[in-house]
Amino acid sequence: MFEKFENVQIAHFDVKSQLPRWIYESAMRAAGEGSKARDAVRSLEDLARRQKDIREGLARCLGGMPSSDTPLHAVVTGTAAGNGFRVEKVVFEPRPQVYATANVYIPEGVTGRRGAVLLLCGHREQAKHCDEYQTVCHYLVHAGLIVMALDPIGQGERFGFYDPQSGETPMTSVTEHENVGRQCMPLGDSLARYMLHDAVRAVDYLCTRPEVDPAKIGVTGHSGGGTQTSLLMMYDERIAAAAPGGFIMNRPYFLLTGKAQDAEQKWPGFSALGFDHEDIVLAMAPRPVLVLATTYDSVPIEGARHTVAVNRRFWEMYGAGSDLNIAEDENVHRFTVPLARAAAGFFSKHLLGCEVIPEDGAIQLLPAQELKCTKSGQVAGDYPDARNVHKENVERLESFEAARRATPEGQRKRSALEWLRRTVIGGRKACDLNPRPSGGGEIEQLWVYRTVWWSQPGLLNHSLQFLDSSLASRKLPVTIAVWDGGTKQLEEHAAWIQETCAAGRIAMVLNPTGIGALLPYVNNAEERPFKRFGLMDRYSDELMWLGDSMAAVRTYDVLRAVELASALKYIDSSDIRLYGSGKYALYAELAALLEPRVRSVSLANRMNSIGDWIREPFYDEHDSLSFIIPGMLRYFDVPDADGWLAEEGRLNTAESVPAVNDAAV
Repeated sequence: MFEKFENVQIAHFDVKSQLPRWIYESAMRAAGEGSKARDAVRSLEDLARRQKDIREGLARCLGGMPSSDTPLHAVVTGTAAGNGFRVEKVVFEPRPQVYATANVYIPEGVTGRRGAVLLLCGHREQAKHCDEYQTVCHYLVHAGLIVMALDPIGQGERFGFYDPQSGETPMTSVTEHENVGRQCMPLGDSLARYMLHDAVRAVDYLCTRPEVDPAKIGVTGHSGGGTQTSLLMMYDERIAAAAPGGFIMNRPYFLLTGKAQDAEQKWPGFSALGFDHEDIVLAMAPRPVLVLATTYDSVPIEGARHTVAVNRRFWEMYGAGSDLNIAEDENVHRFTVPLARAAAGFFSKHLLGCEVIPEDGAIQLLPAQELKCTKSGQVAGDYPDARNVHKENVERLESFEAARRATPEGQRKRSALEWLRRTVIGGRKACDLNPRPSGGGEIEQLWVYRTVWWSQPGLLNHSLQFLDSSLASRKLPVTIAVWDGGTKQLEEHAAWIQETCAAGRIAMVLNPTGIGALLPYVNNAEERPFKRFGLMDRYSDELMWLGDSMAAVRTYDVLRAVELASALKYIDSSDIRLYGSGKYALYAELAALLEPRVRSVSLANRMNSIGDWIREPFYDEHDSLSFIIPGMLRYFDVPDADGWLAEEGRLNTAESVPAVNDAAV
């Protein structure tokens, strides 16, 4: 019945371009503010202040850092002999019952303390054992350096969901990162919080080694390892030299690639603070930095060159301009042999005092089996008490829930609503709605109006309004509906539309930003825009970098729809109600909390608790960024919102549609 309206487009405006354009322009404004702030650095005192701001700002964006006061409980579980070096197989605890696995390469004949390099691995399932990262370790150790290669979360011997009974794991690497990383966000955290902390504790461990000079510890890594290297460069002042690879660029260049990033590469609010990749490098000045890059990379080479160029003056302020450089290889996205050789020469020069570039013939890789630190091949198989990030998330959730329960109800509600209002409304530019009709139609006894209006400058919203044609001359109450898919899912909600209209109400089906007719252009008909790393994930990622979220934007859209309904001459503004269904029901509930003009909100088929979603280790990740407002669970959860609305008599959990008020008609 309603199918013919599901594909209705909007005339007169290119709404499919608006979300990408709005986000790009917002990102460019943030980048411009960051550029101005860096340009204003004119003295060593200015530079030191910005470096401090970067460290503190990063920690806030990641949710604050875990304690580093707990014992490492490091053990050497075995050794392996290499060509001119030995490998010690190490397990340590960066956090209690979180077991990290690492290989420590020690050159033969080491006497006294010397420089060391922490190698942080990218997205290879075998991590420290794979040929790519083993090769880097061999070049570094043959240059005379101590090398510690660390398995990241979800890789190598750290598969978080490994089942010791079956010996199988349902997910590794990027899949695991994204699974647990999304659950970090409502807690106000990022997966980068844990990866950075692992690296900090690895440095702690290196400082305990008798062969290592704590004043001469460097770090390198590529791709995801380049991300971890970048985090450590900004945060840990003990790092004496750094060679980040396959990651350094900046946000404006990255936006041109049209790609999404992995969970640990999302630092909510970092752009909003005026920081970018230029600041990753700036944070190290005047310590030596060699940016490693490949010219055919998906990470734009232009971005790496730009970031090195704009930062050189900060090293020159110290008279150390030659200590910032870039090494390039004509290759694709990987830690190539030429880059490994460049890293070996760089670190040996700055950490050992003598540049050494090993001969290729000295490199003889070891079988992966000889490098394993655990008997089973996984920490979850060797340590029954092993905690993964999912468990850490649940523990964080429980600590926030306990803190909320300990806060007096009135104070907690005030604090939550202040935070929600600031998050949803604060910082947005007000604009006139300027509503206009955009066509209409008829289905049996129902009339259909199409309306578009401005929610924010540059962002139009859209709705289809259904009403009983026999009541068209009256001023009618309205129920604004928010559900997954918007007007693309009319047929699925046909019964609700018909029941609402039969009750004498206007059923106003909202397309908030990016939904229904407002979905941005897709590259081809087969593209799934709501899949992991798909079109909408990319825009959601960037909004989080900007200190925003898709859920906050769409909740604001619902507020503006209420404002629209209050102004339309054929709507009874004394009886505005909301209806939410599915994931997007959250937008209706949050808008009702903020907007007293909403008489009631009805909710169906929705998430009853975001906390319960975090407790679920395996979930449907489809469109799962759409309901996340970073940090929300530090203030309240869905049951709290239910309770507050119920106290006001504005929550309707019944599926039936209330009849129209005769007086209003």
